[in-house]
Amino acid sequence: MSHADQAKGGADVVLDGVTFAWPKGRPMHFDLTVPAGEILAIMGPSGSGKSTLLSLLAGFETPTAGTIRIGGEDVSLLAPAARPVSMIFQENNLFAHLDVAANVGLGRSPSLRLTTEDRVHVDQALARVGLAGKERRLPRELSGGERQRVALARVLVRDRPVLLLDEAFASLGPALGDEMLDLVGGLHASKGMTVLMVTHDPRDARRIAPRTAFLEDGRIAATGPTEDLFAATRSAAFGRYLGEGSPR
Repeated sequence: MSHADQAKGGADVVLDGVTFAWPKGRPMHFDLTVPAGEILAIMGPSGSGKSTLLSLLAGFETPTAGTIRIGGEDVSLLAPAARPVSMIFQENNLFAHLDVAANVGLGRSPSLRLTTEDRVHVDQALARVGLAGKERRLPRELSGGERQRVALARVLVRDRPVLLLDEAFASLGPALGDEMLDLVGGLHASKGMTVLMVTHDPRDARRIAPRTAFLEDGRIAATGPTEDLFAATRSAAFGRYLGEGSPR
């Protein structure tokens, strides 16, 4: 399946017997299936493997065993740029010397050789995330929330079926964080992409993720409907984790 075909909606994500270990670290083992078009929250203590799982999906790390499939295609050995995935980090990964329009345009062409159609897509994406009129500003001239909006606009022009969020809004205050989550929810409603969202905040999961996966010691300890995991019948491990957490 081509990226263009996948971009019409989400793509299913499967980690089948995927193992990975950092130098001197304990082996991690991931088995996970995320249906196309689902929003999945990923929670767990620091060091449990949340960011590593996203890095494996994005291609920044390579599994030592197992298979990663996206939309039915084995992507285990593909370079990050060849994967049907977009990723937003907490630090938004913008280039300080490029203006807003250019930072978004990188999603269409890494060389910034943009066609007229590309520029139209950039303008439409910036309008969609509420940044129309700020095309020529540099990242340092934007607020934290605006910089994350630029990152979301770049996701829109990339038009990939899978979006990975690695604590993307953790540095924002509660109201602005909720606003960004609602923006992601709106984009999901219109584009239908599959979203995997790492977060430490239970409110994030409850706000937009119907399902949550809980990681512990490099393994997926529990997966299920978000509200079920937060219910009184939750696992002891998840209960301990929630006791450690604090509101954003």
